[in-house]
Amino acid sequence: MREKEIEGITLLGNQGTKYATDYDPSVLETFENKHPDRDYMVTFRCPEFTTLCPITGQPDFATLYINYVPNVRMVESKALKLYLFSFRNHGDFHEDVCNIIVNDLVKLMEPKYIEVRGMFYPRGGISIYPFANWAHPDFGYQEIARERMFAQLSDLDKGDGAR
Repeated sequence: MREKEIEGITLLGNQGTKYATDYDPSVLETFENKHPDRDYMVTFRCPEFTTLCPITGQPDFATLYINYVPNVRMVESKALKLYLFSFRNHGDFHEDVCNIIVNDLVKLMEPKYIEVRGMFYPRGGISIYPFANWAHPDFGYQEIARERMFAQLSDLDKGDGAR
């Protein structure tokens, strides 16, 4: 049972971890969801996310929130950490980053629902908080995806951007 559970996971516990110097979705790994009969939310809070402005090359810092309802496969957290680290020297606009992450994780896991919120710290006096989500058409989360898209605006109005 244990061998099947960790099949395909190569990074966890590996002392020789290599950090990608540019965007690399190939580092992502998954494992089997042990509770596919129950819908539940998995949340990752990533307070040290860094990417580069594609125009100036200056660093942009953010806290990312990744929430998803797993289907059959789940993302392994160390692999996710290395994937997010791979944005460190990569230039993309904030909005692109959130959409790229959603797209990569959808392709990797095919979750029932996923959302990524980027809480980018101010640069030039403006903070940018992009939000991207996706709902698998087979599981009935399309309405929730639509509601969440606009509900996050009221969260920000309440001063609760970390939700």
